[in-house]
Amino acid sequence: MSVFQNHNFENEKALIRVDFNVPIKNGVITDDTRIRGALPTIKKVLADGGCVILMSHWGRPLKDIEKKPGLTLADFSLKPIVAHLSEVLGVTVDFADDCAGDEASAKAAALKNGQVLLLENLRFYKQEEKGDAAFAEKLAKLGDVYVNDAFGAAHRAHASTSVIAQYFATGKKMFGLLMEGEVKAAEQVMHNNQKPFTAIIGGAKVSDKIMIIENLLDRATDIIIGGGMAYTFFKAAGGHIGNSLCEDDKQDMALDLLKKAEAKGVCIHLPADSIIADKFAADANCSSALSNEIPTGWMGLDISNMAVEHFSKIISASKTILWNGPMGVFEMEKFQHGTKAIAEAVAAATAKGAFSLVGGGDSVAAVNKFHLADKVSYVSTGGGAMLEYFEGKELPGIAAMN
Repeated sequence: MSVFQNHNFENEKALIRVDFNVPIKNGVITDDTRIRGALPTIKKVLADGGCVILMSHWGRPLKDIEKKPGLTLADFSLKPIVAHLSEVLGVTVDFADDCAGDEASAKAAALKNGQVLLLENLRFYKQEEKGDAAFAEKLAKLGDVYVNDAFGAAHRAHASTSVIAQYFATGKKMFGLLMEGEVKAAEQVMHNNQKPFTAIIGGAKVSDKIMIIENLLDRATDIIIGGGMAYTFFKAAGGHIGNSLCEDDKQDMALDLLKKAEAKGVCIHLPADSIIADKFAADANCSSALSNEIPTGWMGLDISNMAVEHFSKIISASKTILWNGPMGVFEMEKFQHGTKAIAEAVAAATAKGAFSLVGGGDSVAAVNKFHLADKVSYVSTGGGAMLEYFEGKELPGIAAMN
């Protein structure tokens, strides 16, 4: 059992760093995946007979207010989360209008076993992002035990995610269940994987994914590349890509990656054909073409049938699968077929016994959109953190606890 599961929280105040940075539109939460992800940790503390103080960030209030006149701190309040959190938790959640002031201290001190308090947005203080020690110590005084359950913020060396850990003794600081699950799934893919290990990397730019691909060259047997970034590879090899997305200054980098992969015996698979469109729009005229023979005036916006068949075959034979990034502009119905087919292939391989991890905002959105999130082994809540982990970087939120 884990440190968290072994710990008895009876009569203790658990200060839990969660990641409630959820999308909110007109006061309504449009995706509560991150909130639901934290529920098992919160419920365990309450079931033990303890109480819970939750702290989180939401957005980038100080930076956005500076850029956009008219915005105020109230636009970044965590208050709209209270009602929904109370409903899904089955406990009335109290709210403190501050995270480090007198009200937060008074409400935390008065908290009784079985009760839950949510603090206001940590990023209302510039000290949070600066990793200020005095601010971290102030937060630490609110609880008896520190629980970091915010994998989505683990790549930040902020006051509440890494600096705060030094103010709690060993045995009084630990990862929550969500964080444990994230770390375990990531480590299984990167360090304990079974071969064949296929990494599916999509998205717009090679430059965004270069470090992941380079790090995977020492681990994966196959790397599937889709999305807009594939066209930089095709152009670099002398292909015609029409008006498709291309990072012209990254063509040498693309060719270099192919050479490195070949030298290490890793197969890089590019999409043989593409769904092409005459404009980037939902009502565009569509056709298909070989990915290196796209006519002038047309652009590749999804992978087509040959690519789907080829990629699906590789995925089907895999024992470990990492998926980060879509195959095309899946938000538009005309260009969602490739991403959907890959999601279905990953689900089918998982059903056959493969371990599959889906990480990165767009990939997670895709498996949710196609109702396949429960058909893969693990869906990561940590976009940026998961990316940095797969790039081989040490995450401050994890290093601080270890």
